[in-house]
Amino acid sequence: MAVDLEEDDDANGLKQSCWANMPPELLREVLIRIESSENKWPARKNVVSCANVCRSWRQIVKEIVNRPEVSGLLTFPISVKQPGPRESLIQCFIKRKRSTQTYFLFLSLTQALADDGKFLLAARKFRRPTCTDYIISLHADDMSKGSSRYIGKLRSNFLGTRFIVYDGLPPHDGAKMAKSRSTRSVGPAQVAPRVPAGSYPVAHISYELNMLGSRGPRRMQCTMDPIPASSIEPGGMAPTQTEFPLSTGESFPSTPFFRSRSTLVEKSGPEPSNNNQADRPLILKNKSPRWHEQLQCWCLNFHGRVTVASVKNFQLVAAPPSGQTGPQYDKVVLQFGKVGKDVFTMDYRYPISAFQAFATCLSSFDTKIACE
Repeated sequence: MAVDLEEDDDANGLKQSCWANMPPELLREVLIRIESSENKWPARKNVVSCANVCRSWRQIVKEIVNRPEVSGLLTFPISVKQPGPRESLIQCFIKRKRSTQTYFLFLSLTQALADDGKFLLAARKFRRPTCTDYIISLHADDMSKGSSRYIGKLRSNFLGTRFIVYDGLPPHDGAKMAKSRSTRSVGPAQVAPRVPAGSYPVAHISYELNMLGSRGPRRMQCTMDPIPASSIEPGGMAPTQTEFPLSTGESFPSTPFFRSRSTLVEKSGPEPSNNNQADRPLILKNKSPRWHEQLQCWCLNFHGRVTVASVKNFQLVAAPPSGQTGPQYDKVVLQFGKVGKDVFTMDYRYPISAFQAFATCLSSFDTKIACE
């Protein structure tokens, strides 16, 4: 039932089918019932299949399905670019494959720490003479920058202490594309000429150097450039992408988006202006750990989501402007931690997306001798 949609419905022969000619009122009622009943994966794949029947079905399904901010559900591929829910964490996990330097992000389907999840994103590590790139893709087996499934990348400096997250699509109107000497490769998976290849900086991540060798976890700071600091306030808003261009996955690819786990720098971001705190970008910082006397180690409360001690483990909260306090600055926006040799949990919430959270967690995999 799931098929790729083209711009011209006549091309796939569905425009004149009986499915496309159902009365709109009846069709909407049917699709509303399907969407409300299939509230968990893998059953939710039926909602994606309905959106691929024809243009009229797709339009109604897109109107019915709420964004993750409201529903807490990841339905279509564009959901990984949209902010998570405001009042809860979306639970995911990352599986690392050392032999190929690839990383796979899955949505947790159960409370088990390492279940067979719903595939969301993949990344592959590429070492360069002066930096390291992590190419992030919607497809588990197609992780090249020239791929139609390419959605962004993470780039580090030579020491692996500073990172920039680039989005393949503009995060908001008026976003400026970063200058780059390299362009997306030309080959069988070349993107369509009508969709320009983009690299838009959306986050700057920096790790604090530990020159004195003091004990404790790594310390990091993330500047989320397109997200205003006011987004974590009640009623605050973060920019939300609504769709992919047709040639980069707008047609809801059900197979690569749902896949079992069993079957991938430049200077840091601009300093916030003290004169206009409302317009400054959101800054995330480490939640301070506490020293556990009995265990003789630094501890954070991951509420059972992390089981193995590691310098890679972290929790990020919003950094308050000078002189301000509030419960919004105590909420964990992103947490990442180890549960097995090559399995890590990743939980995130509004105002960041799964893509931004995944890229931030990828930065933790690099060895950072100067920071530990």
